Amino acid sequence: MQSDASRLGFYLLLAPILLWLVVLIILPHIGLFVVSISEKIGPRDYETGFGNYAAFFTEPLYWRTFARTATMSILATALTLILGFPIAYHIAKLTRGRTKTTLFLMCMIPFWVSELVRTFGWMILLRETGVISNLLQSLGLVDGPVEMLYNDAAIMVGLVYTSILFMVVPLVTTLDSLDDSLIEAGYDLGGTSMAVMREIVIPHAMPGIVSGCIVVFMLSLGNYLTPILLGGKDSLWFTGMIYTQFITRFNWELGSAFGFLLLALSSLVVFAGLKLSRQSLTNTMGRS
Repeated sequence: MQSDASRLGFYLLLAPILLWLVVLIILPHIGLFVVSISEKIGPRDYETGFGNYAAFFTEPLYWRTFARTATMSILATALTLILGFPIAYHIAKLTRGRTKTTLFLMCMIPFWVSELVRTFGWMILLRETGVISNLLQSLGLVDGPVEMLYNDAAIMVGLVYTSILFMVVPLVTTLDSLDDSLIEAGYDLGGTSMAVMREIVIPHAMPGIVSGCIVVFMLSLGNYLTPILLGGKDSLWFTGMIYTQFITRFNWELGSAFGFLLLALSSLVVFAGLKLSRQSLTNTMGRS
């Protein structure tokens, strides 16, 4: 009797998660895939085929934008890791008490507002009549207004800024679990700072590094607002192409195929990252 009650309780707890997965993830993806393999041959006349996927590979603009989006997302992930790791290490290992809490809170404050507001903030800073341009002119470093928007550098700044918290949080969590005595032992045995970081800190932090990289890469790859607003209408970002197919051209079949190609790319890069780092998804998500 007790076993049946426990089993019923387990199923009741599991039901909301399964319902969420089925209704909001599995069924929409199945529907999206069905649409992606539907080829329109006439008004309300469709046939099953992979013509939409073939159109992606036969149009250079599509696959070049796809490759550009993947490359810049990987670069944004690498830059976010380079910037986020020292911040996370300082918070986790070099501060204590109220200072640690304050620094962590300062990292979170920008994320109390929406991504749209944060992106508009960067537009105010980087535009031709913005804060940075006016500051450079007042210091006499430039002769006239400087336009810093609508280029790859502006997109990269926005991607890193909007994603860095998702790198810092898992790194702080993982580094916080590292026993300080291990670091002290490394120094006592004659290890340099670089050797201690390479042999002790980074191996321990690897689950957090991989977890942060996975989240940041997916956020960058699927980002729409930041590349469009900071890069302009000609930013050539793949999510912008998906939006165009769905909303502007009403070509849901091609847009669905683009969405699945983006899903395949993100899955492939995550799988490759796990293999290269010799981490498992369970271990990565469990320790971070």
